[in-house]
Amino acid sequence: MIEKELERLLATAKADKDLKDELLETRKSENPVEDFCALAQAKGYKITAGELFALGLTENDAKLRSVNGGGVNPIEGWDDAYEQFFTSLIWSR
Repeated sequence: MIEKELERLLATAKADKDLKDELLETRKSENPVEDFCALAQAKGYKITAGELFALGLTENDAKLRSVNGGGVNPIEGWDDAYEQFFTSLIWSR
C-alpha cells in the first residue's frame, strides 16, 4: 500500500513544482520524516513514518533472502525508502 502511495506522490510532485518544493522544504526541518509524512497526509496520501521505515527494512530483507545465503551484508542505502523517494524527486525534471 505505501509503495503505491509513494509512487503516486512522486508522480504528482514531478508534475507540480509547488508540491515538489514543499516536499523538499521538509528536509530542512528539525523532524524531516515526520514533517514529510504530515505534508503527504495533508495532501491526501496515506504515508506514515512507521510504514516508511518498515518498507525500507522489508525491501532490504527481501533482497538479502533472494540470494540464497550469498548476501549476508545489507547494501548501504537500500533500506531507506525515504531517501530513495527524495533521490528520485530531486533528479526528476
